[in-house]
Amino acid sequence: MKLACATLLIAVLLFNAALMSGRSPVSSCRRIRLFREHRVSVWSIPDRHSIIYKSGFAVDADGASRAYHPDDQSGLDSLAHAGHPGNWWALVTNNEKRSGRPVLQGESDPAPGFYVSTTALFDPGNPNVRDPRRYVDAEEIPYVVLPPRALKFARLGDFATVVNLQNGKVAAAIVADKSTPRLPVGEGSIALADALDIDSDPRSGGRDRDVAYIIYRGSGNGRPRELQEISDNAERLFEAWGGLDKLKSCFADQ
Repeated sequence: MKLACATLLIAVLLFNAALMSGRSPVSSCRRIRLFREHRVSVWSIPDRHSIIYKSGFAVDADGASRAYHPDDQSGLDSLAHAGHPGNWWALVTNNEKRSGRPVLQGESDPAPGFYVSTTALFDPGNPNVRDPRRYVDAEEIPYVVLPPRALKFARLGDFATVVNLQNGKVAAAIVADKSTPRLPVGEGSIALADALDIDSDPRSGGRDRDVAYIIYRGSGNGRPRELQEISDNAERLFEAWGGLDKLKSCFADQ
């Protein structure tokens, strides 16, 4: 009897110690590193059909109707983040090429006088490339930006869960844009930053560490989604994936 009690006491102490250290004693995480970029490792979790990484959070304004303005200070973000003459990568241009002149929104658009800002994910049912509503609005929709190498394993339109490890905030998201290889891994929309209680100013906000990203591979249909759809699907997928306990075990050594 004394031996059984002692064994039980040791088990309880070990369980509590694991919780205090942020590790789950009942969950494990088999992961495979896919690549490492800008000191961030991106991992595959094969039995959960997902990729994960932990990094900072840069705030993206792309797709928002007020993202960029000819008067640089009037836009939500610096015009330099949309490109420059001869190479506009985040704006619609008059010849639909990077070399063209940026198109201004008209009177019937959400933000007349602002440029039409794009996202890599767009509504294929809207053929008007100059319509700001064709793209995913960074102010309204929580979305994740993936580097090109990650889009070899996941795809635009997939659902995601993002966790602010500093305050415990969990947010649903969709993969809606891709970054350039020169930018750090770890980026999301204004709406996603707000949901995570991160400073959402594209010019000065974000954070440099302790944000975890889970992308559910093949979970989307390659199209933008309504906010409620994103929330419902990502919450369901996160619970099936293993939730916070699984996430802690996957990053226990970082």
